Amino acid sequence: MKLTVVGGGSTYTPELIDGFARLRESLPVDELVLADPATDRLELVGGLAERIFAKQGHPGKITTTSDIEAAVDGADAVLLQLRVGGQAARNQDETWPLECGCVGQETTGAGGLAKALRTVPVVLDIAEKVRASNPDAWIIDFTNPVGIVTRALLQEGHKAVGLCNVAIGFQRKFAAMLDVDHSRVRLDHVGLNHLTWERGVRVDGEEVLPKLLAEHAQELADEIGLPREVILGLGVVPSYYLRYFYKHDEVVRELKAKPSRAAEVAAIEKQLLDMYADPALDEKPELLSKRGGAFYSEAAVDLASSLLNNTGDVQVVNTRNNGTLPFLPDDAVIEVPATVDARGTTPLPVRPLEPLYAGLVAGVTAYEHLALEAALHGGADRVFNALLAHPLIGQIEYANGLTDRLLANNRDHLDWA
Repeated sequence: MKLTVVGGGSTYTPELIDGFARLRESLPVDELVLADPATDRLELVGGLAERIFAKQGHPGKITTTSDIEAAVDGADAVLLQLRVGGQAARNQDETWPLECGCVGQETTGAGGLAKALRTVPVVLDIAEKVRASNPDAWIIDFTNPVGIVTRALLQEGHKAVGLCNVAIGFQRKFAAMLDVDHSRVRLDHVGLNHLTWERGVRVDGEEVLPKLLAEHAQELADEIGLPREVILGLGVVPSYYLRYFYKHDEVVRELKAKPSRAAEVAAIEKQLLDMYADPALDEKPELLSKRGGAFYSEAAVDLASSLLNNTGDVQVVNTRNNGTLPFLPDDAVIEVPATVDARGTTPLPVRPLEPLYAGLVAGVTAYEHLALEAALHGGADRVFNALLAHPLIGQIEYANGLTDRLLANNRDHLDWA
């Protein structure tokens, strides 16, 4: 089995490597290719990857390359975890929206749109190379904004599934709170990528969300940055990304008062790369946990294993709506539990989504449609329309100012700007 990781030079890749090594029984990889244009980083990450495999007794071969066509040639699955423009572009995404009084975040709001515009054309080019090499290969997208990027891939007919670590993170946290093995925990997880709610938590089929809320509401509130009373009143656990919607103005004030998350991550990455250069290091360092993306490796291995081994188990994925949420278009990409096998993903039935959540989901879905149109076809008018439609923006003055700033900060990445 050959797997390829595009963006393999990321400082986060050792977390993924550790997962492949630990979980090799469920996903026996013969060759793991790390592909990245940043050859200096790739050399460091690739060396550590080899040492992790060797220490854990994994017989697979690690290959590094900056040649995407060679990397995906003959691959059974391709994982996408790339960041066009690197942390420098992310830093811009997190700062210039604040000048207009809007949230600066890499996947939500205007910053998320900028990332989508830079990313979608690059991802589709890679996907065409995958299709030319092996049309049966699966593309697993962890590249943000996952919902928009996955929708672009599916719209072009690629065999793609989107992946996010929010659901698995909640599953593991709830399991720890309940003192049960995580495999016994199932989530009623529903919404869009980075716009989800946990409406139910079952252990061995028994609903335990009321118990969780009664005993751990304050801990959960602290985790997601929302008031305890709101969580108890709603009776659900929102994703921490809902804070950008429910407490927008407060978040803007907080973001203006501190360095960007991109600046923090850049500092962490510098330390990590220094560590990776140490030939004695043969395991992922503890510092990597501060990089973000907890449990991604387990989620990625589970998803790849289910697709390639036809297991038919249930996982939370980003997949085509196809009537699951009847108030959305069929081609919308939603994030819900689905059966995963060699044919792909089939969403489980979802009980009707309450109006409190359905309205926001519908609005963001409309924005994502317009964002994808802008990413595919360009044009300042399409950028403006997407921004105007976004529930976090929605005013002409804001959309005009954000359009100007988005284009000014992304000309190097947008050939039409």
